[in-house]
Amino acid sequence: MKRSRYMVGLVLGIFFVISLLTNIIGPIIPDMIDSFRITLGAAALLPFAFFIAYGVMSIPAGILLETHGEKRIILAAFAVSFAAALSFALVPVYFVAMGAFFVIGLAMAALQVAINPLLRVSGGEENYAFNSAFAQLVFGSASFVSPRMYSYLVKNLDSGGNFVLAALASVVPPRLPWISLYWVFAAVTLVTILLLAATKFPKVERTDEERVGTWATQKKLFRNRTVLLYFVSMFAYVGTEQGTADWMSKFLSAYHGYDPQTAGANAVSWFWGLLTAGCLLGMLLLRLFDSRKVLIVSAALSMVVLTAALLGPGSVAIVAFPAAGFTISVMWPIIVSLGLNSVAEHHGSVSGILCTAICGGAVVPLVIGRLGDYAGLRAGMMFLYLTLGWILSIGFWARPIVANKTFAVAEH
Repeated sequence: MKRSRYMVGLVLGIFFVISLLTNIIGPIIPDMIDSFRITLGAAALLPFAFFIAYGVMSIPAGILLETHGEKRIILAAFAVSFAAALSFALVPVYFVAMGAFFVIGLAMAALQVAINPLLRVSGGEENYAFNSAFAQLVFGSASFVSPRMYSYLVKNLDSGGNFVLAALASVVPPRLPWISLYWVFAAVTLVTILLLAATKFPKVERTDEERVGTWATQKKLFRNRTVLLYFVSMFAYVGTEQGTADWMSKFLSAYHGYDPQTAGANAVSWFWGLLTAGCLLGMLLLRLFDSRKVLIVSAALSMVVLTAALLGPGSVAIVAFPAAGFTISVMWPIIVSLGLNSVAEHHGSVSGILCTAICGGAVVPLVIGRLGDYAGLRAGMMFLYLTLGWILSIGFWARPIVANKTFAVAEH
């Protein structure tokens, strides 16, 4: 089968765009609260709308791919993302935002399911491990860049410093400079659509690991205690990740007076940057130690860092929040690998169920926001001790059929 560097590059570009649209929500929450004059709980409904879409779409997207193919699904996903981003840019009100976030979430879920098999075929199975790891670095780099892009736009929009800023300033309400992001997103998705439409896609034969299976298989697995435990585990991890990223900027503003458009956005940017860097260290640690022990240490350290962020002075909090990205970075790959290695069959279907658990990113930030309205955001964010406590427990109860291979094991 002919390999295509162009196609690999295009898929990596899709990873970048997915991350760009997904991980900008946290930095703009303080602006949305101020602009729309809403409560913490109402603000939390916006990331809720985005991430609940993952729970709705992950499994159906896999089934649709079997019948319609990658190109149609990916084009459709970007088309609806373009429409949603443009609608919010044109009508920047709260309820349009909620609908736009939900639609973009549906599209991102479909893209996540579609592009990994495409990356495997385009780059070749022999290069898939490397390309997949590189794709995660690309994903992380976009998460690092998007808060900085937001900060640049809101601080320079009225300067007219270049053609792009002048064009954006002409269509963005002066009191809502952050809406310029969604004009940029609309432009990026439109360019991506044009590139995809002009590209010939390779034929993808999905492996057993990549097939989500039938509805009957899904229902059977949802009655499996082990699968349910890992569903809850993934739910807890994504909830922890998004609950921290979504609320840290508002916390730093509310309790320590940091500007959310600069210091807050910078903290979120470093959270994602350190999460990406931590993945690299995690790859080494998992070659040295049992993944369950690594997970226990990761969760314990994350609790320590969370305590420093919530109870320490501003100078400590603004460092501790980004540091949480580093301490939680190994959790995702460990939970996925333990989950898949704890069942003997239907791994593709289990993967689909674990992707559905990304809806934890919807529920946990919402719980934090609701608690924050009643008891303050600091008390609300203490809910993360429960999700981290669950993740800590995995290291004690997990019984994988196959343990991760370490150097010590490899020597025997």
